[in-house]
Amino acid sequence: MFSAIGRIIRTPDLRRKIAFTLGIIILYRMGAHVPSPFVDFPNVQSCLSESAGTQGLLSLVNLFSGGALLQLSIFALGVMPYITATIITQLLRVVIPHFETLHKEGQAGQAKLTQYTRYLTIALALLQSTTLVTVARSGQLFGGTGIAACEQLLTNDAWWAQLLMIITMTAGTGLIMWFAELVTERGVGNGMSLLIFTSIAASFPSAMMAIWNARGFEVFLLVIAVGLVVVALVVFVEQSQRRIPVQYAKRMVGRRTYGGTNTYIPIKVNMAGVIPVIFASSLLYLPLLVAQFNQPAAGQEPAGWVVWINNYFSTGDNPLYMAVYFLLIIGFTYFYVAITFNPVEVADNMKKYGGFIPGIRAGRPTAEYLDYVLTRITLPGSIYLGLIALVPLVALATVGANQNFPFGGASILIIVGVGLETVKQIDAQLQQRHYEGLLR
Repeated sequence: MFSAIGRIIRTPDLRRKIAFTLGIIILYRMGAHVPSPFVDFPNVQSCLSESAGTQGLLSLVNLFSGGALLQLSIFALGVMPYITATIITQLLRVVIPHFETLHKEGQAGQAKLTQYTRYLTIALALLQSTTLVTVARSGQLFGGTGIAACEQLLTNDAWWAQLLMIITMTAGTGLIMWFAELVTERGVGNGMSLLIFTSIAASFPSAMMAIWNARGFEVFLLVIAVGLVVVALVVFVEQSQRRIPVQYAKRMVGRRTYGGTNTYIPIKVNMAGVIPVIFASSLLYLPLLVAQFNQPAAGQEPAGWVVWINNYFSTGDNPLYMAVYFLLIIGFTYFYVAITFNPVEVADNMKKYGGFIPGIRAGRPTAEYLDYVLTRITLPGSIYLGLIALVPLVALATVGANQNFPFGGASILIIVGVGLETVKQIDAQLQQRHYEGLLR
């Protein structure tokens, strides 16, 4: 390992790329602590120290922003608008034929889809920043804790001051998007994935210190041990795949012979990644959001359905919440895999280039076989995602951790996935120059 690190340092091109990536990450983390205009920074810090934070979707957004959301910084929205825009663009391929046509046009079509994603990101950033400023102005950003400092988070309530805050946060989202593209072009790894990795990793120390302060050193060591086991299991499942063998018949094109090779179609156990967890968290937050807008006036009793939602869906340690969360993740996993992997398209491409699965006829039988394998392998993948997503909720109920518990949920899936892909890219670049990579 140390010799591989030495080779990285001695390779000028790779050294420059890693240094550039680290520089962008430092700038990103610095921006996460720069407050937006007209934000009462001492009051915000007081709320952060005295409050346990937020629940539901705001907790997820705060996790992806590296804690910048609750600090109302210039990077408060983080990468969440871009993630949402990317997911929407992928889903629109099923609904709008023009998007599917662009997807099949190669590099030119992908560039056009990327441009649409950028425009949609700015539009979502405007919407989300407006919502965030409105919630901060109403004193509900920290869930109505009753702390006096949390009622006065802004120093100026004028419309022009709020407009300036919205513009600043939207510009911050655009700057983050530019940072990510710079890292992708001139650095190492996927820029947006690395910024998400950085945001989640930044919350690890505070989350672990909260467990140490609340439960003591013994529970802290136990959580570390369980976390290492969870990480090992996640790495094992993320690397697991079903390889379907494919053979290509020989064919003559002019005077050249093509085909005659054996390859395989890799179908991962977890093809959906972290997307079902984000979908389920967002959907479960909607009832709580509706209940917050239907709070009764002072002195009046709340409606029965509002009380029921507050009792069962306001915190993640309720068994009903966990059961619904688990089932939603399984459903969204099947839904997202069905959208992103089209067996008919794969079978048609194989038939076009003379490929076939041994023992399976080309065309429709191949598509049916791929669909059969995909359905069977998605079941353990969806159960795995649901169990991993429940780890922070179980920790919340047992050791008093917050919902940003690092060893589970979306955080551990992103940390492991991005870490593996980045190490593989560094390894590939080392092998190009030294014939010996980072991995053994």
